[in-house]
Amino acid sequence: MTQYTRVKPKAAPPGRDPRVYADLDELVRLQFAAQGFSFLPRQPVHSILYGRHASRLRGRGLNFEELRAYVPGDDIRNVDWKATARAGEPTMRVYTEERDRPVWLLVNQRQSMFFGARNRTKSVTAAEVAALTAWRVLGAGDRVGALVFDDNDIQMIRPQRSRDQVMRVLGAIVKKNHQLNATNSQPANPAIISQVLEQLRPHAKHDCLICMIGDGSGFDARVQNQVTQLNEHNDLIFAMIYDSFEAELPDAGPLMVSDAKQYLMFDSGSRSLRERYQADFAMRLETLKSLSRKRAIPLLPINTDESVAEQIRHLLGQQERGRRV
Repeated sequence: MTQYTRVKPKAAPPGRDPRVYADLDELVRLQFAAQGFSFLPRQPVHSILYGRHASRLRGRGLNFEELRAYVPGDDIRNVDWKATARAGEPTMRVYTEERDRPVWLLVNQRQSMFFGARNRTKSVTAAEVAALTAWRVLGAGDRVGALVFDDNDIQMIRPQRSRDQVMRVLGAIVKKNHQLNATNSQPANPAIISQVLEQLRPHAKHDCLICMIGDGSGFDARVQNQVTQLNEHNDLIFAMIYDSFEAELPDAGPLMVSDAKQYLMFDSGSRSLRERYQADFAMRLETLKSLSRKRAIPLLPINTDESVAEQIRHLLGQQERGRRV
C-alpha cells in the first residue's frame, strides 16, 4: 500500500517552482524532445492515430494543378470523367499538397488546471503538451497558432510558420499560467470553452488540425455540438490532462496543497470528498471517450506524473530512427 507522508511546508524557494508554474526556458528546451511522433495521416501500426483515426486525418489540403493523360498506376479515383469524355481517353486530375496547413492549439489554463499531486500541475503539463506540439508542427513545416484561455479571457494568436511564432504562443501560455494561484477568487467559468470554439470557427473552415489541450471540463452539449461541426472539415485531437489523484483520491487524512507561496489544508479522509473527485473525473473522461468513439476523434490521455514527451511518443507511435516525420 502506498504511504503518504504529511510534512511541514518549507519556505518558498526564490523564483517559481517549475512543477507548479510553467517555465519558458523549459518549454523552449522541449524543441529537442519534439521528435519521434507525427500528426500526419501515415502512422505506425501501434500509434493511437492508426486505423480508423488515420482515415479521418486529412493532413495538408490539396491544390488542383493540371489535367494530364492517364499513366498506368494512377489512382482511378482522380479520373476526370468529363475531361475523359471530351478527350476520348482517360484523363487525370493532378493535385499538389499545400505547402503547409494551419494547426490550432486550444490551451486550457483555467483554475481547474491548477492542480497536481506529485510531479507537476495539470496547467504545467498542458503547457508542455502545447510546446511539444508547437515545436513538432514547426518542424513539419506547418503553421501554428493558438487560443490560450483562462476563466475570463481568451488570447488568439493566428497561425504562422516561424520560430518567433512558437515563442509568441509559449509566451502567451506562460503569462496565463503565472496568473494562477491557490486563492484565486475568480468564479469558475466552464462555458468559456464554448466561447473559444465560437471564436475559432471562422478561422478553421477546412483542413486545419485542432489540438484541444485541457482536463475535459466544460464539455456540455453545446460544446459537443461545436466540436462535431468543426470535425466535419478539420482534424481534431483531444489531449486530456489528468492527475492520478483525480481518478482516485487516497484516504490519507489531512493533506496540504500549496503553490509554494500559499497553503490549503483539506481532509482526504472524507468519503464524500473522494467520491465527488472520482465522479467528476469519470464523467469528464466518459464524455471525451464517447465523443471520440462517435466522431473518430483521437483521445490522448496525458497524466501529470510521467514525462510528457515519452507519453506522446508512446501514444502517437515511436517512428523508426532516421525516418522523416
